Amino acid sequence: MSSGNNASSWSQSTAITELLQQAELKDGLRDTLREILQQPDTWRETANRVKAALPQYAAILDGLQAVILTGSGSSEYAAECARTAFQRLFPVTAQSIGSGALLTDGISVLPQSRPALMIHFARSGDSPESAGALQAMLHDDMRIRQLAVTCNAEGKLAKAAAHDGRLKALTLDARTNDRSLVMTSSFTNMVLAAIGMASHADTEAYVSSAEKLATAAEAILATAFDHFNAQSLQACSRVFYLADPAIFGAAREAALKMTEMTAGRVMTVAETYLGLRHGPMSAIHKDALIVCFLSSDPLVSAYEEDLIRELNAKELGAAKIFIGSSIPQDLVHKEDIVIENEVFSQTSVAFHSLLYVVAGQVLAFYRCLHEGLKPDAPSEGGVINRVVQKFQLHGAAAEQA
Repeated sequence: MSSGNNASSWSQSTAITELLQQAELKDGLRDTLREILQQPDTWRETANRVKAALPQYAAILDGLQAVILTGSGSSEYAAECARTAFQRLFPVTAQSIGSGALLTDGISVLPQSRPALMIHFARSGDSPESAGALQAMLHDDMRIRQLAVTCNAEGKLAKAAAHDGRLKALTLDARTNDRSLVMTSSFTNMVLAAIGMASHADTEAYVSSAEKLATAAEAILATAFDHFNAQSLQACSRVFYLADPAIFGAAREAALKMTEMTAGRVMTVAETYLGLRHGPMSAIHKDALIVCFLSSDPLVSAYEEDLIRELNAKELGAAKIFIGSSIPQDLVHKEDIVIENEVFSQTSVAFHSLLYVVAGQVLAFYRCLHEGLKPDAPSEGGVINRVVQKFQLHGAAAEQA
């Protein structure tokens, strides 16, 4: 099964139409479904918002020697996705690191170059790590400029920026402050906003690329919703997400979505293609689904395709999902699903994580329903929550709180 580039509205997807009708009749899937589907429109809004706001952030972007991107959970993976944009488009030395590592190890884990910019990603801005990491960094090194990218104008990070001149905030459209437990549109819009920061030298190209991505996302979402509910995919008890290091944050986020939305019932592994041979391949059994995020770079593709042919020769896994452009047909078996879109070859790899992630969201959404869980609140026992519950902070973070 394959998607072209022409699907541009939800009316072309029977599955989406049916799901929207179901969402009106029963609780538990309305928010997540809406938030997944709103991504193309919110990307367009975010790109224009960032372009208009960039002059306000010129000073903190000027003369940078390093960029540090941080967050917790999905927000950490958003930081990882955005890192590629700063490396490829700014360009500047860029590092992504979890907010938890900043709490435990402080500035010792950061690049030494100054001046530096630290970008904090946070949907709500209210998690203990978000506030704690910011306070610790403000205390430890004043030469690191601080910027929060958040979806919640009423959160702690946004409010801190209003009262502390050492911190700036970029607050996104309220629609991106996802109500569901799982982050979907908040994740991709925060990444896109950061890409805009990295693209400050050519905002017209940034907005143009965002429009291309939004159009492609409409097609990819329509195809994913029409085909990812196949029994051959939903019966798999483990899912492997393969990606090049430049987009590895997308693989980690897609794996986390499957874990969260199935309450851990499906085993997930995120790995690079070349890393798979070093042990993880042994876990690809007959009940495994392999999701292949494919690069458009010829050198990277050569390594990816060799690995896939090896998996095929060894008859590993039950089925594969391929997402990319110009996918060689000899890689594809009859049980596999192919989503092709030429936008991958028309735009920088810095943008591609957004499209891989939305496909991963749909796969996890369907598996959540297959497991009899509610996408809006899949953790039935309250093991995890929309915002991480308060816990004790220590060291500088506690002193500055």
